[in-house]
Amino acid sequence: MTGKSSENSYGAESIVVLEGLEPVRKRPAMYIGTTSQAGVNHCLNEIIDNAIDEALAGFCQYIQIEIQSNGYLSVFDDGRGIPVDKIPKYNISALEIVMTKLHAGGKFNSGAYKVSGGLHGVGASVVNALSSHLIVEVRRDGKLFRQEYKKGIPLYPVKEVKESLINFPYSRGTGISFLPDPEIFKETTELNFNLLKKQIKERAYLIENVYFKIFNHKTKEKLAYFFDGGILSLIKDLNRGKKTLHQPIFIKKQTEDKEIQVAIQYNYSINENIHSFVNVIATNEGGTHLTGFRTALTKAINNYAKKEMGGKNGEEAFTGEDVKEGLTAIVYVKMPSTNLQFEGQTKTKLGNSEVQTLVQQTVFDFLETYFEENPKTAKEILAKIFLAQKARLAAKAAKEAVLRKGALEGISLPGKLADCQEKNPALSEIFIVEGDSAGGSAKQGRDRKFQAILPLRGKILNTERAYLDKVLSFKELKDLVLALGCGIGESIDYGKLRYHKIIIMTDADVDGEHIRTLLLTFFYRHLPEIVTRGHLYIAQPPLYKIQAGKTIHYAYSDEEKEKIVNSIKANSSSFLNIQRYKGLGEMNPEQLWETTMNPENRILKQVTIGDAQEADYIFSMLMGEEVTPRKKFIINHAKMANLDI
Repeated sequence: MTGKSSENSYGAESIVVLEGLEPVRKRPAMYIGTTSQAGVNHCLNEIIDNAIDEALAGFCQYIQIEIQSNGYLSVFDDGRGIPVDKIPKYNISALEIVMTKLHAGGKFNSGAYKVSGGLHGVGASVVNALSSHLIVEVRRDGKLFRQEYKKGIPLYPVKEVKESLINFPYSRGTGISFLPDPEIFKETTELNFNLLKKQIKERAYLIENVYFKIFNHKTKEKLAYFFDGGILSLIKDLNRGKKTLHQPIFIKKQTEDKEIQVAIQYNYSINENIHSFVNVIATNEGGTHLTGFRTALTKAINNYAKKEMGGKNGEEAFTGEDVKEGLTAIVYVKMPSTNLQFEGQTKTKLGNSEVQTLVQQTVFDFLETYFEENPKTAKEILAKIFLAQKARLAAKAAKEAVLRKGALEGISLPGKLADCQEKNPALSEIFIVEGDSAGGSAKQGRDRKFQAILPLRGKILNTERAYLDKVLSFKELKDLVLALGCGIGESIDYGKLRYHKIIIMTDADVDGEHIRTLLLTFFYRHLPEIVTRGHLYIAQPPLYKIQAGKTIHYAYSDEEKEKIVNSIKANSSSFLNIQRYKGLGEMNPEQLWETTMNPENRILKQVTIGDAQEADYIFSMLMGEEVTPRKKFIINHAKMANLDI
């Protein structure tokens, strides 16, 4: 980024103070979005972002994150170190000001940071306020300085010390170690480690040539991320395991104080995978930069189609829906932090209107030239989008035909659905059951008041690459959509969902696992918010029935079976009868209720998407067209398979 700050310009005079920390502990969610586990991750990210700011300014090459065994979270960098000299106006060390005053930091002084991951400069002070204990150490000018805090209050003035309390690994820079306060994070003070790994890997792609290290002392896990290819490396990772149409298209433009980077690569799937960032912050809700990109891409492709077809590119122009099919893209904007406009402190949606115009013009101009100079790639993309348009129009016709019959409007529910009496969706649950036999047992064993049963016959359609018209023409899936009541495709209204617990209940064998995977693929690709809203579950039927005399035990794993058997043998000499369940149909209605459907006894696994990128890869690899990645996966995991032979 141009306009790099000088090392000498980052001193006490760079720190600007706005207000104290009193409001933070009173209303923590205003500053970090939530006090759930995601809030713990957000606090760590605020400290990491401060280190990243040093990297973006060109003064930091190493960032180390540690999850300590005692619950502390630590971040170290080899940057310039937070200034420790006193600010004359306040007669307090600049370090203490940064750590104890809201809106205090170098991000408010354009000379200190041109580009910043953080938004308001509240990061370190907010984390300090929400920590039961925090230690900060700074190495500057060959000296080591330290200050400690309890719930944001300094325990002593900043002082020079001889040895590090927090095992500072670098000869210069800043180290912060904090313990999230259980009074604030009542749900948990534990970190979501998988989410952290994803976020650090993402940042490593966006900041070329910065070395990230993660040490999890609780699990003994060590990770390192370093990429020199930037977002081109990231887009290749996103398309891992997928058949692509062309080499990635890379767009980069520097204009005054902003830099635009865009990477585009189409694959043969029907799903879109697009990521947007501003100053290494993932803008999960998009914003003006993403709007500008989508507009430019659709316009450039329509323009090229008109030139190629002599003004005749089908009955109607391509829509954004057509253009995004099979699209993997990254939109990355760097700009001065002082000019950033985000919706909310959690920085998930960019609001700068001038960025939309800049991205739109940059992408459109580049693609106009690129398509002319690379006709082979342009025509491959065009052919892919023609197919997408054709499929969209076919799906639209199929959906309209279904709607004309009133099927998806809930006028008639499928005949094989055994509905529940409860009308409140929050209190209602539906079991999607494999086979008529198990469906019959489930219907007899259920609690009719709040439990509905929908039996599915046979294996459903693989929807990884299925358009909506095929989905709606497949009877079992159409019945499922009808039963759920929220529609599908453009007509989805999750507010009309009839059950807030949707439970997949299949046999504990290979066929049952395949059916479960097919159902998960359907929900992930066509009704994703059912997953993200936490409505999808997997039932865990028992694997074994263990009978000793008249006493019956159920075991849900081999380990549990061994424990039960050993306990019975130790306490009696009874004859044991062990039955391995191969299907739900082997259980009578009472057994199915008691083991798998009764809320007091059952085990349900909630389906979540902690890492959407990895989930996308797994579904594409297992259910897509590319054989080689799937074959490799099977070979690598063959020894883990449980085979009933």
